[in-house]
Amino acid sequence: MENEISDLSSEQREELLCILKDRFEKNISRHQALKWAEVQAKLEANTEKLGSLNEMEKTGGEPDIVDYDQEANEYIFYDCSAESPKGRRNVCYDREGLESRKEHKPENSAIDMAAAMGITLLTEKQYRELQKLGDFDTKTSSWVKTPPEIRKLGGALFADRRYGQVFVYHNSAPSYYGARGFRGALRV
Repeated sequence: MENEISDLSSEQREELLCILKDRFEKNISRHQALKWAEVQAKLEANTEKLGSLNEMEKTGGEPDIVDYDQEANEYIFYDCSAESPKGRRNVCYDREGLESRKEHKPENSAIDMAAAMGITLLTEKQYRELQKLGDFDTKTSSWVKTPPEIRKLGGALFADRRYGQVFVYHNSAPSYYGARGFRGALRV
């Protein structure tokens, strides 16, 4: 996946920028004070990050800007698909969880996939921030970055929205489900 990330053709870059611009304009409430021209210039200057956004898009994440870090001069993208990205489901939490399974192993883990894509899993705090922008994961769930003290004991955290509330739960890190994936974050 690394080569795919950095080797987008000019047509692929142009197509992705059109998709991102369209999503940016349709969801202006997520980033009211920002201007697309400035975002596009930043993206065009960071082709590796554009490659990561392409991976987010290809796997069904529908990335969009949710914040701007003025101090770092970085736009913050999250996966904003209504449900957990389809191309990132059926994964356990991390490599250790994957390797600990004796049988019926999933093909990958959330942590490994995110690293290969050049993104990070949303933290619980970021997941709750995303949920302020709309209703996400009403039928699915998403792994979230798990604190080391929980992971050390064999657990991992996931979250979803049910009954108008955001819930964060625990599961064993080796578990995986068809309706659980992960959402990522990227700073550009």
